[in-house]
Amino acid sequence: MPVTMASGVEGPLVLTIDIGSSSVRTMLFDVYGHAVAQFGVREAYELHAGPDGTSVDDPDAALERVFRCIDELLADAGPLAGAIGAVAIDTLVSNFIAIDDNGRPLTPLIGYADTRNDADAAHLRQTLDEPLIHQRTGCLLRTSYWPARLAWLKRTQPDVWRMAARFITLGEYLELRLFGTCRAGLSPASWTGMLDRTRLVWDTPLLDDLGVEQKQFSPLANTSDPIHGLREPFGSRWPTLRDVPWFPAIGDGAAANIGSGCASPDRVALTVGTTGALRIVRNIVADVPAGLWCYRVDAQRALVGGATSEGGNVYAWLRRTLQLPEPQEVEQSLTHMLPDAHGLTILPLWAGERSPGWAGNAKASITGMTMATTPIEILRASLEGVAYRFALIAERLLAGTEQAQIVVSGGGLHQSAAWTQIVADVLGRALILSQEPEATSRGAALLALEAIGAITDVATLPANDGAIIMPNLEHYAVYQGAIERQRQLYDLLIG
Repeated sequence: MPVTMASGVEGPLVLTIDIGSSSVRTMLFDVYGHAVAQFGVREAYELHAGPDGTSVDDPDAALERVFRCIDELLADAGPLAGAIGAVAIDTLVSNFIAIDDNGRPLTPLIGYADTRNDADAAHLRQTLDEPLIHQRTGCLLRTSYWPARLAWLKRTQPDVWRMAARFITLGEYLELRLFGTCRAGLSPASWTGMLDRTRLVWDTPLLDDLGVEQKQFSPLANTSDPIHGLREPFGSRWPTLRDVPWFPAIGDGAAANIGSGCASPDRVALTVGTTGALRIVRNIVADVPAGLWCYRVDAQRALVGGATSEGGNVYAWLRRTLQLPEPQEVEQSLTHMLPDAHGLTILPLWAGERSPGWAGNAKASITGMTMATTPIEILRASLEGVAYRFALIAERLLAGTEQAQIVVSGGGLHQSAAWTQIVADVLGRALILSQEPEATSRGAALLALEAIGAITDVATLPANDGAIIMPNLEHYAVYQGAIERQRQLYDLLIG
């Protein structure tokens, strides 16, 4: 039952820890899933990237950032800290750490964007049955996932491979430090590509193929299974959190769906930040569509969708490289241009391809340029090209879901009304603009509130929806031909 405090805030409260790819953030949410606005701490950081495909962080430094953010939030909350009834965590996924018998890291924290294992992924695809593994685990044999990561570690660092007692994620490492033991939550475990997605156990055939043992992976825990009892010095450092339930980390994509009100099949989340993703929550996914993935939110809910390597990064690169004018002037120019009127066909694969073709080494291509082509036409064609990639994912993901609403979040589209309209026209479907500023943290909080019985079902809470962008169906018809031209260019250059 909600408890109203002197501040007017209704508890129990949830402390959320959001560990993203560029910042750590701690927040407080009330019993209705509303952010307690005056409390929020953020610390920015950058993953270390190298020209060889490296994308890593120091795992201990990552935890120290979390600890500092918790310290500051609890200090700011004062008496309200005593009303915290749960701690919820989400992290960037997929990530990887090898640890020794004493729980100390043998490797850096290796992020999903690390592509040093590209050759290993290719070798696994040649030697294993990728379609069968895709259906069993929901993941392909690609650089983002653990099968290729493990094969790379075994090949390139045999001494580390021999010393590795366990392979874990950042959420597990946090739990290990705080409690002296750790579990693998079903959500990040599913992002590893090592989980049997229907039986919800570590995939034994894949373990055998890779030469690893089940004891080298943490025991699995449902998203709703808490752990209690902070060990020292953390129990003394945060006495108000010592005995409250801490829930296993979940994937940031799953949290974003729940937090934006897309917790059931009738609402689809389209996120366009630096990169992009189209995701839907389902209870049952019998067959994973080709080129897409299927992760877990928890034991009851699956998350199926596709992600792109392109999004706001394409817009940012073009603005910088083409030396475009100020955003307001660019928006006006984009708005007054007709669809596909520039004569260009663009594969906007500046950062390689994930869904649906997973050509990780693909390069961006532009055809159809003349001496009359202008920078703004290249931008417009590129933004349309990114929208076509979402259309290819939607074609596989949304078959038979014509009534589902598409909810848009992320800075990429929120900062460009013209691009949002392009996406609506390309998909031929209305878009609902989400007004939830912290969807990922909110999603983690809602799942924790559901787990402690404060709410009955995350899908029943009202979403923070904003304006509806209607498609221009005449433009939709034009874009169908443009999508086909992009398909033909893809087949010609990539196959």
